Amino acid sequence: MAETIRELISEQEVDKRIEELGKQISSDYAGKSIHMICILKGGAFFMCELAKRITLPVSIDFMYVSSYGNETSSSGNIRIKKDLDESVEGKDVLIVEDIIDSGRTLYFLTEELKKRGAKSISLCTLLDKPDRRVVEVKTDYVGFQIPDEFVVGYGLDYAQKYRTLPFIGVVEGV
Repeated sequence: MAETIRELISEQEVDKRIEELGKQISSDYAGKSIHMICILKGGAFFMCELAKRITLPVSIDFMYVSSYGNETSSSGNIRIKKDLDESVEGKDVLIVEDIIDSGRTLYFLTEELKKRGAKSISLCTLLDKPDRRVVEVKTDYVGFQIPDEFVVGYGLDYAQKYRTLPFIGVVEGV
């Protein structure tokens, strides 16, 4: 059976929520500059839209991390596959992620950036799937809390498909 995509969050809802997050972050960081760290690949779509809506000085960098294990269970071993280009020492860091489920990766990255001397670390995610949480992470900015369903669109993919959908959809029939 071929998979189908059921719309969960419309393009208009996503756009409106990113606008709200941009205003909130701009208010919370008033008088400061923000060093945004995008978690690749899925976070790129969200970070670009979010950065356009922040009214403060913003610098950006990227990380790509991988956790080893099979599809049904994670070993919890996380490896940095693409590290930052710039130091975070003394910077107010905003980690930007597409989705948080187990929390393992973001917990690892938060601890790593603390060791590297970040002045402050906040976490912004487009989607939060709290039912899948294995490790607690403090999420400062959340676009949407979603149920434990496999989602695609707005940077999230299924076997490299559907990443460019302008809405968040649920994959059905897999």
